[in-house]
This record gives sequence, structure tokens and C-alpha cells, in this order.
Amino acid sequence: MITPAGNFTFYVASKPVDFRKGMDGLASLVMNEFDLDPFSGAIFIFRSKRSDRLKLLVWDGTGLVLIYKRIEGKGFEWPSISDGVITINKSQFEALFEGLDWKRVVPRHSRRPALA
Repeated sequence: MITPAGNFTFYVASKPVDFRKGMDGLASLVMNEFDLDPFSGAIFIFRSKRSDRLKLLVWDGTGLVLIYKRIEGKGFEWPSISDGVITINKSQFEALFEGLDWKRVVPRHSRRPALA
């Protein structure tokens, strides 16, 4: 399991992309179609036409990193196909990466103590 340390923003491209694209092609897609900066340090998640593959693109400060995962079984849970990107949180990303239904992950809100 990949668990990114730090406070990343996660963007999911809801429309499938051509999986022959490498890191430069995906970075171009981020800039031209989503109007986002692929060198911002955010994690961009791309889906294939088949629901069993994903690619992650992230700038680590020294270069672009491309991660490819194929999952066995029924595949990943994806948002409905539409144009654009959606933002998810770290817990949702971890569920998505494991092949779980990330839409069922509800972020916890910690309560502040009334007295200190």
C-alpha cells in the first residue's frame, strides 16, 4: 500500500484516458484539459477504459513520478464518467488504491475539547 506522507491534494480524472500515455502526456493533459499545474505536488489519478487499472502522476520536487497499478478481481471503484476532475481526501485515496468503495469513506471531524 502506498500511503503518501504529507498534505497532498488528490485529483481524480473521472473520464478514462489513453493508457499508452506516459508521464509527459499525462502532465500535458493536466495542464491543457484540467487547467491545473502538474508540478504543484498534487497527486493526479487517471483511470483506464477497463476499471482494473490506474496511473498516478506526482511531482516530487525533483521530477515527475508515474505509478501504475493493475488490480485483480472486479476492479477499482470509479466516479461516474464525466468531463473534468474531482477532488478526494487522503482516506478516500487509500480506499480507492486498495480497490475499496472510496465513496463510503466519511472524513472524521475531531472535536476540540471544551476545557483545557
